[in-house]
Amino acid sequence: MIEKKSKERDTKPATAKLLIACPDRSGIIAAVAGFIAAHKGNIVEADQHSDPLENAFFMRVEIEREGFDLSSNLFPVVWQPLAERFQMRWRMEWGDRPKRMAVMVSKESHCISDLLWRWSSGELRVELPLVVSNHPDLQELVTRSGVAFQYLPVSSGGKKQQERQVLELFDAQKVDFVVLARYMQVLSRSFVAAYRDRIINIHHSFLPAFAGARSYHQAFDRGVKIIGATSHFVTDVLDDGPIIAQGTLPVDHRDSVEDLVRKGRDLERVVLATAVHQHVEDKILISGRKTIVFD
Repeated sequence: MIEKKSKERDTKPATAKLLIACPDRSGIIAAVAGFIAAHKGNIVEADQHSDPLENAFFMRVEIEREGFDLSSNLFPVVWQPLAERFQMRWRMEWGDRPKRMAVMVSKESHCISDLLWRWSSGELRVELPLVVSNHPDLQELVTRSGVAFQYLPVSSGGKKQQERQVLELFDAQKVDFVVLARYMQVLSRSFVAAYRDRIINIHHSFLPAFAGARSYHQAFDRGVKIIGATSHFVTDVLDDGPIIAQGTLPVDHRDSVEDLVRKGRDLERVVLATAVHQHVEDKILISGRKTIVFD
């Protein structure tokens, strides 16, 4: 595999990202900022959101690593009293290494081509150890970019075996998250459980409208005036996971189904790349069936 480095990553100071979800109450921001300052941390970015309907508070804090006197081992111990005080669910992403992303594809090339370009150019700051497909069609495209391609067909009655092989590959490559770049198979419940909240899909519709297959045909039949694309986390329910990013384009009565498909492909590329970037930069918190995206 060819490793790519991002110039942006080289020039940006190393940071850790603290993500918090808890019941909303006064004093949370002051307590978090005070804690970080007390341990010589410099906050380079902070964002928060209060949901009055759920009485919930969400926060993302990016802390410069240099000078911060808490290590990854020590931080949970020292942080725990404050977390318990505010009933926080939290995680700290230290950024010691780029996330390792695996991509699953079938036959359509537009989304994987875009991801490969963004990875190769350094725009997408991940390691990309492999692409897995249930068809051989995209092998040359992928390997030409210096990424390993693994063809694992789904034979009749052999879906469980194929998924088991995929998971073994991901485990061997220490994959952190998975992107479905128009992978045209429904993942089993056990597969989803193995990467809970870490599988990102692109759907060729503005969900929740036109879920399932042939979304552009459904949209055409309804005479829609906009088409959309939706990137979401995969759950056990098809096309029903928490939505990360969406986009739309205007269409009209002059557009054929083929026009909708052509225009939609461009939209799918951008929406999927946006969602992947937000995940890589730890900008997403899940709240029930929704996401909080700090961008």
